[in-house]
Amino acid sequence: MSNKLEELHEHYREGDTQFELAGGIEGITKLANDFYDVMGKRQESRKILHMHPTDLTESREKLARFLCGYMNGPELYEEKYGPLALGPAHSHLAIGNTEKEAWLLCMKDALSMQPYSQEFKDFMYMRLCVPAGRIQNRP
Repeated sequence: MSNKLEELHEHYREGDTQFELAGGIEGITKLANDFYDVMGKRQESRKILHMHPTDLTESREKLARFLCGYMNGPELYEEKYGPLALGPAHSHLAIGNTEKEAWLLCMKDALSMQPYSQEFKDFMYMRLCVPAGRIQNRP
């Protein structure tokens, strides 16, 4: 990691900085909704979209709740659903590199739609590569 990225990483990891920069619960909910909207429009994400229920209401909520905690905000996912173990929660789905990359592409598009600084978007994308990698269970 370059020195600049290391400095950004340290700054963004302080307290609830990420949560606040993302717009709190409202901003993170927008990010989650934009993510699923993008997923519904991209050809590359058709397979991962079909891994979800037809009604995406709960999926949108779960993602927003997860992101709140992941961005050092309130642990809303755990409050409603209990502890999250990403790997086991997705183990029933065949998620290979293609599916992981499709998810990340949708997230990158959704991040581009947010009013965040480009540095924060880049940082968040880098961070979100971690959970995307954790749910991959196939080559």
